[in-house]
Amino acid sequence: MGNQAMNEIFFLVDEAPEGGYTARAMGESIFTEADDLENLYRMVRDAVRCHFPEGKAPRIIRLHFTKEEVIAL
Repeated sequence: MGNQAMNEIFFLVDEAPEGGYTARAMGESIFTEADDLENLYRMVRDAVRCHFPEGKAPRIIRLHFTKEEVIAL
């Protein structure tokens, strides 16, 4: 990637079985969790800031929400 900062980072967000949300970055070793969406946004931003050197963090964070549903036959 050289000296250029990446523009975007993608997270897969799941609803945790015990409540709340988990978020895992695609292509980076970043994982965080929170009880509600407001805190999840804060935790994701904080995790990205901590993961990258100053000035190298992506400018845009994309959250992709997944939801699993089970239905009876």
